[in-house]
Amino acid sequence: MLDLLRRGRIEVEGRLVDASNATLFCGITLDGVAAQCVYKPVRGERPLWDFPDGTLAGREVAAYLVSEAAGFDLVPPTVLRAGPFGSGMVQLWVDTREDDDLVDIVPVDRVRPGWRPVLRAHDRFGEPAVLVHADHPRVRLMAAFDAVVNNADRKGGHVLHAADGAVYGVDHGICLHSEDKLRTVLWGWLGERLPGEAVESLRRLRSGLEGALGESLHEHLTRAEVRTLAERVDKLLAAGVFPRPSDDWPAIPWPAF
Repeated sequence: MLDLLRRGRIEVEGRLVDASNATLFCGITLDGVAAQCVYKPVRGERPLWDFPDGTLAGREVAAYLVSEAAGFDLVPPTVLRAGPFGSGMVQLWVDTREDDDLVDIVPVDRVRPGWRPVLRAHDRFGEPAVLVHADHPRVRLMAAFDAVVNNADRKGGHVLHAADGAVYGVDHGICLHSEDKLRTVLWGWLGERLPGEAVESLRRLRSGLEGALGESLHEHLTRAEVRTLAERVDKLLAAGVFPRPSDDWPAIPWPAF
């Protein structure tokens, strides 16, 4: 898939109009192999005052590199390459299950067993509602991944339950800042012990940051951001628990989906 994404011919088929930056739905082909992908050209990015360095496309690639190096396997294959509208992020499209979301907003009396409540609020009609997410092992691993990459925008719609049962996270353009910015809908395990799989992944990631991974990340991030990434890994391993929200910034992105 990486070779297909890097060298395949991209044909733009449409645009995802709800995205805040230019996000194009495309077909991609190479040597008789065909797939669908998302292409986000750098020229279509909106400048962000609090993410002035590098590009959002580069941060998406960096998040993929971190996921792969740690063994999280939570980000679809992602590359940075030239496309129809210049350099941009190209990511394999994920077909999702219908009516099987992993994050939801439900009435207070309809929280299902096996779901974790995150926030009580009111729906658009003024009725009490609860933001919940599935108590799923891969979603729990994603919560650890988000803490590592300092994800500032983990919305419910960014958690995908693939048709084959896998779980993926997408839209990592505002991650990996050197300042704490964690905003996520996946707070259901705050203060609980990190699972063994997450601990093993963090240790693998920490080792990789001392070698080729660290050098690869410097192509997309500042040296301070790579250094702070290693510090976050060390802190998570030392604490051994999921972090709690900070009082210094909003804990949940808005909108939540």
